[in-house]
Order: sequence, then structure tokens, then C-alpha cells
Amino acid sequence: MNHADVIIIGSGVAALHLAKKIRSDINVIILTKSYLINSNSYLAQGGVAAALGKADDPAKHYADTLEAGRHHNDEEAVDRLTKEGPGLIRELALAGCSFDRDEVGKLLLGMEGAHSEKRIVHGGGDATGKIIVDFLHRQLSPNVSVYEFVLAFELIVDQETNQCIGVKGKYADGETGHFFAGHVVVATGGCGQIYGFTSNAETVTGDGIALAYLAGAELADMEFVQFHPTLLISEGKAVGLISEAVRGEGAKLLTGDGQPIMENIHPLKDLAPRHIVSQTIYDYLKQGHQVYLDISNINNFSARFPNITALCEQNNIEIQTGLIPVVPGCHFLMGGIKTDLYGRTNIQGLYAIGEAACTGIHGANRLASNSLLEGLAYGKRLAQLINKQPIVSLCSSLPDRKSNSSETLPLPEVPDLKKAMMDYAGIVRTGKGLRHLQEWLATFHIEKWVKADLDTLSPPEIKKAFMLITAWLVTESALQRTESRGGHFRLDFPFEDDLNWRKKQIIHKRNTEKGERHEQIETAFAT
Repeated sequence: MNHADVIIIGSGVAALHLAKKIRSDINVIILTKSYLINSNSYLAQGGVAAALGKADDPAKHYADTLEAGRHHNDEEAVDRLTKEGPGLIRELALAGCSFDRDEVGKLLLGMEGAHSEKRIVHGGGDATGKIIVDFLHRQLSPNVSVYEFVLAFELIVDQETNQCIGVKGKYADGETGHFFAGHVVVATGGCGQIYGFTSNAETVTGDGIALAYLAGAELADMEFVQFHPTLLISEGKAVGLISEAVRGEGAKLLTGDGQPIMENIHPLKDLAPRHIVSQTIYDYLKQGHQVYLDISNINNFSARFPNITALCEQNNIEIQTGLIPVVPGCHFLMGGIKTDLYGRTNIQGLYAIGEAACTGIHGANRLASNSLLEGLAYGKRLAQLINKQPIVSLCSSLPDRKSNSSETLPLPEVPDLKKAMMDYAGIVRTGKGLRHLQEWLATFHIEKWVKADLDTLSPPEIKKAFMLITAWLVTESALQRTESRGGHFRLDFPFEDDLNWRKKQIIHKRNTEKGERHEQIETAFAT
């Protein structure tokens, strides 16, 4: 058995900033299912949004965030985040994080879609996530121990006290480890790999969301999935992200015969909110057109975007032609584990930060480059909360629980699941398609999986089970929300329905005592 004061599941920006900010006399264990740097944060290209420009103000950033989120956001959470943003960036920069600067040493500020001002801070041109993760990793103190290649598969919860006291994890050889702590933090990222086209790291399969749901934590907004408009496509596969910053620098979306596709679609044209751009590209693809990013008017493209240039070269895309073939793909989950302003969940001692959490910041559609900022803000905030609390010793015995064997339960093949989700719960959804998907997912006995004992499963089988549960949660939520809003587009309900749906969340919770599932719709935020 392993004991610590804090256990963090995941190793992205939110997790590492939390670990960095925790007091040096508090023992921390980071569990990550792969290498520490294998995360969505590390892949993040665009940057971090913060109102640092002379003409900018947190109030403008706040307004842009609400507009992109189609006013489904928690306004208090957005207000606090946008006000904290400039200080967080200055703090990192002063500590030595190597953001890009101009010739006189000022931070360079870029433009991205749905922003009203240049406020995107970036590092390494298009390697901002890598710059921040590497910096935070170097800053970790000796009180932080990192366990790589440990797949967390169960949160240990004392049902009598509603207290999370630890985590079960699978080592690469299949052995089970037990990790106990008074504070357990889920920072595992979203669920991008449940879709066929995605920008997400291979490890992002909805683990934390399924873990929390099975433990009895509340989930919210699982229908809101952001599809990034521009993933590089090569030989029929999405092979990497083409940052929105490329369009911020002036790239245009065209068909093969040179027709601009965003004209007369939205006032911001190619920099319209992501759901609008993704849906427009999707419509052209359905009509048989390939869509390209025209980068011919960007000077020194290779110097400004070295990682994107390398990605194109690796996939035999000649950027000298000025055209990069793109498709939309799953990029970010706005929903997740329901939390308060500090990452606290409805289970004592269990927290969620980063993309795994639903803080209300992003509403129905995330504003570009707000995710790294959210991770930094909630990592620091949660650390401040934990630092104020006394260190306590918890009982490290495993609570009794009743569960079903998982040995005979079926699981879908991952490619089949990814295709089904892309076809029926992807960019454009319909009630008929979602019900078809719901019926297919039900053939794998969801009712039994949510009560199953996962101890006997291998890591690949656990991954499949978590993907199945997460896919079901997305599908159920998408079927219940009978309107279109942000990242959720229903062809059979194509318009926003403010009367019935504005500010309303679909909440999922598993009753762990009876093993039952509950979904409810509630007013989530003050209007």
C-alpha cells in the first residue's frame, strides 16, 4: 500500500500546477497511465488567453467567453477566471516560463477565433503546452512522487461518510496497487479518443469521468463536445491538430476549387466560434468537397508554426503549395465532473480540475485558449485550499462493497465504438441516430458495467469499459437536450431554446448503494 496526503490522477497542466503550488511538507503522489508528458496539455499548440493588451480588459475576455459558451456558463466562475488570468501569466513569466516575446521583451499576443482582442500568449511558436508542462515539471519539489504507467481504475469511497480515501491502480504488468490519501484529485483530461477523428492524446479515453461516475460523483454537460475545425487529414485519418492560431494569422478555409466557405456564414468568418466553423466544414465534406486551409498569405509560416510544419512534412503534405487538407474532429469536452470554484465535488475529499471537470467556465462551447488558463487557475486555487487544511491520517482499510463480476460482460471493439460515436453523436446529431447509438451501446450491458468489479480486468479491458461508460453518458445527455447550443447540434432541433434550456444542466449520478443510475435536469447557474 502507498500513502500520501494528496493523490493526483493525471499529469497535465492542471495536475502539475496543483503539485507545484502544494506546500513542501505535504506529500503528493501523481498517478499517470503513460509517461508524465503524454497528455493533451503537452500537445496544446495555440496558447493561453489572458487580458494583457493595452486595449484589452478582463471584462472583454468575460464577454467573449460567455458569447462562445452561448450563455450556458457559470458567470461567477468566468468572472473570477478572467480576472485571475493576467496575474497567472505574469507569475509564470516572472518565474522563468519561456513565453514568446517581441524584440523589446514584451509578451507577444496572438488572435484566435471568437476573441475580440489579441490576448493569446504562446510559447515556442505553436508549442505552448509543451513549454508550460516542461516548466512545471522542472519546478516539482521532492515532496512530489510520480508513478508512471499506473492506470487508476477505482476510487475508494467510504459510503458511510461519503469520503474518498484513495485509488486502486493497475500497473503495466496487471498487478493492482492501492494508494490512500485524504485528498484525491481527478485531472485525467476529457474523452477525445471515444471519437474516430480527434486531436486528443492516445491516453485520453474518459477514465476520470467514468471513475467519478462509478464512485457516485455528479457529472454535468456531457452533451457539449467541442469539435476543432481543423485537424490535418492524411490518407483518410486525422493525424494532428492545425492550431486555430493559423487562422488567427490570416489563413482561410477554401474548397479545392478555391471557394471560401465562411463567407456569409458568420461576421467573424474564418474566426467564427468553433462549432460554427466545424459544422460548415462538415456540410462541405458531406457534399463531397475536400476543405483546405490556405496559408499562402502567412509570412514565414515555418518559423511561426514549426511544429505544424513538421507535422505536415511527416505526413507528406507540401506546405509550399499553400494548402493544408483539414477535417473537424473531437477536441474538448465542456462537461465532466461537476465542481465548485475550487474543484470540490459532491464526495468529500474528491476533487476534479482541468478538462475532466465541469466548472461552468466553458458553457456550451469553450472559447479558444481558455483551457490551459482554467487548468492553471484551478490548480493554484485547489492548492491554496489544501494548503490551509491540517494534514490528517485516514484509515487505509478497504470498505466493503458488493459488485458483479465483469468476467463475462461484453465490450465493444475500440474502432467500432469510435466510428459509432463519430457517426451518431458527433458534429451533427439527430434523435433517430442517437437512439440507434443508445440501443447499440445497451447491447454491452451498461446496467451491469456500472456495478461491475474491474479488479480482474487487464488495463486494455478497463480502458474499453471506461470508453463504453463515457460514450453512454455523452449519448444519453445528447438525446435529452432537445435544442442546439454550442458544441451540441441537433438537426431535428436546430435552434437554441432559451425558454426551456438556457442555464439548464443535465446531471448524471450513480446511486452507489443501490447501483442505480439517475439523470435529472436542474437549473445550474443563477440567471
